[in-house]
Amino acid sequence: MPRLSRTPERGPWIGRTLSAWLLGVAALCSSYLCEAQDTARMDEIVRHHFDKMAFMGSVLVARDGDVLFDKSYGLASLEWQLPHTSATRFQIGSITKQFTAAAVLLLEERGAISLDDPIRKYLPGAPRAWRGITIFHLLAHRSGIPDLLDLPDYASFKRSPATVEQVVAFFRDVPLRFRPGERMSYSNSGYVLLSYLIEQLSGESLERFLASEIFAPLRMRDSGLGSHAAVVLSLADGYARSGDDFVTADFIDIQVLHGAGAVYSTTGDLLKWTQALFGGDLLTTESLQRMTMPQEGDYALGVEVRNAHGRRVIEHGGGVQGFNAHLAYYPDDQVTVAVLGNVNGLAPEQIAWQLGAVVFGKTVLLPDERVAIDVAPGSLRRFTGTYRSSPTASLIVTLSEGQLRIRLDDRRPVLLSPESDIRFFARDIDAQVEFERDARGAVTALVLHRVNRHRRAPRTGGP
Repeated sequence: MPRLSRTPERGPWIGRTLSAWLLGVAALCSSYLCEAQDTARMDEIVRHHFDKMAFMGSVLVARDGDVLFDKSYGLASLEWQLPHTSATRFQIGSITKQFTAAAVLLLEERGAISLDDPIRKYLPGAPRAWRGITIFHLLAHRSGIPDLLDLPDYASFKRSPATVEQVVAFFRDVPLRFRPGERMSYSNSGYVLLSYLIEQLSGESLERFLASEIFAPLRMRDSGLGSHAAVVLSLADGYARSGDDFVTADFIDIQVLHGAGAVYSTTGDLLKWTQALFGGDLLTTESLQRMTMPQEGDYALGVEVRNAHGRRVIEHGGGVQGFNAHLAYYPDDQVTVAVLGNVNGLAPEQIAWQLGAVVFGKTVLLPDERVAIDVAPGSLRRFTGTYRSSPTASLIVTLSEGQLRIRLDDRRPVLLSPESDIRFFARDIDAQVEFERDARGAVTALVLHRVNRHRRAPRTGGP
């Protein structure tokens, strides 16, 4: 009987291949499992804010252009009980500024303008006080022109439609806050003035310029410049909180803001925007670098550039009556996070930061998940006092019924729960407070941690 021959290479080769295949399947399954867990956590995070009545709207997270999470919460119209969808359009407030900045840079690329030009070159009748202001100063909020939102008559002015010339006339004779270029102070007025310059140089309205030069080429079909008179399909209504209910937000004719805050969009269109802008489909490399180079602090030209979760992030928020939004882009990872809401408040920024943390494998603790420890009430008295948070505002820490509370000037106090002997958290506003002590143990300052912002407030008074 012939002996059955054996091929030594065949058995081990099959074994190695099978093992590799099984490992590959396991890795693939693990990847899908992790992604499912990530999206489940993302939903928990957004739903937390929704359940607290702090957020209604649409959320999108994408990496390399692939959508990881795309979900909507709540109602676009409470009156008509119309739910949000991915097609819902929202006013995006100051996220508008990056579109205006890109429009100015496009004009510079075409030789129509230079960022170093004085604005009086294009505005011969400009006030003498503006003679030192350049295009760059307007983009970087370094012009010294006061923010029109801070002017005494703005509350009534915002209620009526106004051309860009009329808005410029509203603030043109107000004295500068400082010499041009001296420092940075956020000013919507500067971006309205840029809107006027774009119209003068292009020969068309800002609405038409953005539509023809940005929205149409990038196929952003759900984006445009809003006005009270225009009928915009699928545009959400804006709301504010009033106790345990929602109320219609205070009225503004959105056209008053022009290139400072009048754009409406969707999460899907904002994904197209980040892909095109940072993918080099709109601006030259040089223009994009200039747009994203911080000038003072974190602010660049129409965007903020900072570090979050150990990565560089280019972002901006937006808020206008009844709407709040946040758009973040992580260039090294090509991750986009867009959060658009139709409720006044800070929730979109918090959500965007928390979802970014999940994408990069960081732990996110929601307020309801934090655990308070027991601390003797007597030991809490050392933290009470006044802490200067800005030249014009103070945080006051008080002790009542054995618990610490913190408030900003005369606003409603918020309960602080201890996590350690010096660190506390506030469930109501999703923030943490950490107290600093000197070598002798005396409390000298506090640091307010909220989202990715950390504000130190030295102690100026105490018991």
